[in-house]
Amino acid sequence: MKVAVVGATGLVGTMILKLLEEKDFPVSELLPVASEKSIGRKVAFRGREWPVVSAEDAIAARPALALFSAGGGISSELAPKFAAVGCRVVDNSSFWRMNPSKKLVVPEINGDAIGEGDMIIANPNCSTTQMVLPLNPIYKKLGIKRIVVSTYQSVTGTGYKAIDQMNAERAGQKPNPQVYPHPIDQNILPHIDSFEENGYTKEEMKMVNETQKIFGDKSIAISATTVRVPVQGGHSESINVKTLKPFTIEQVRALMASQSGVVLQDDPAHNVYPMPLYAWGKDEVFVGRIRRDFTLPNAFNFWCVSDNLRKGAATNAVQIALLLVEKGFLPER
Repeated sequence: MKVAVVGATGLVGTMILKLLEEKDFPVSELLPVASEKSIGRKVAFRGREWPVVSAEDAIAARPALALFSAGGGISSELAPKFAAVGCRVVDNSSFWRMNPSKKLVVPEINGDAIGEGDMIIANPNCSTTQMVLPLNPIYKKLGIKRIVVSTYQSVTGTGYKAIDQMNAERAGQKPNPQVYPHPIDQNILPHIDSFEENGYTKEEMKMVNETQKIFGDKSIAISATTVRVPVQGGHSESINVKTLKPFTIEQVRALMASQSGVVLQDDPAHNVYPMPLYAWGKDEVFVGRIRRDFTLPNAFNFWCVSDNLRKGAATNAVQIALLLVEKGFLPER
């Protein structure tokens, strides 16, 4: 089938192309879409080079599927135009996530919610996706009253220019451009996205609102602090959970290990716990340091790591696309 990748030359777009190859997605014709300055540039896919085309040309080709990773402004403008020609859109931006008419999907959790009429499907924020996946069996079995999460997020979440800034600083050079308001090398920024009137950042409120929407439960209390760290290979999260029902730690471990897409790495006596260096390049979410919170009844802590470019973005998007194929919602054209 014809497949468009909008934002094909960016970090996530490049990873989407890699995953379409890895997952053997049925692509007969690739339509890489990027900014005007990139039109005509060649993108490698399955042993050949495909020229970058304009969004208008891609829409005119009437692809069956468009995978978007180009920012909210572009998604708001172009996603409806692709959908209008019968093209299913899977969007990585934040624009459609909280739209009540659009599904926000992590396939292992709520993939069954996708219906034939869903032409635009939203991909959650990377930090949300890796948190809700291991929490899914906990929510189903024990219920969740409250979540407190602190994130340690890789510079790859900002894109190529952020990697360039960190590498320039490490080389003792002045970055051009400087994408963060402060140096990132040997530093930590408690600031991801813009600040809102309530004192939280947009990234932090995404974790609140998206988690409630994915679980379909606005009663879950969530408090988030999102932090940028000088790491290139993945996001890490420290998560405290208060459940509605009592549990044993052995039960929590077993529940998380039972979740598809989650890998348990929890043997601290032998220094076994998730780390971003070793999650890089993998699709799974890794959990460890699972331990009871002795200060509250029915509460526990755990540590969670995932490659933000893969499960946090591209892998989840391609998994949604594969689910659309499985459901018979993508015409071969």
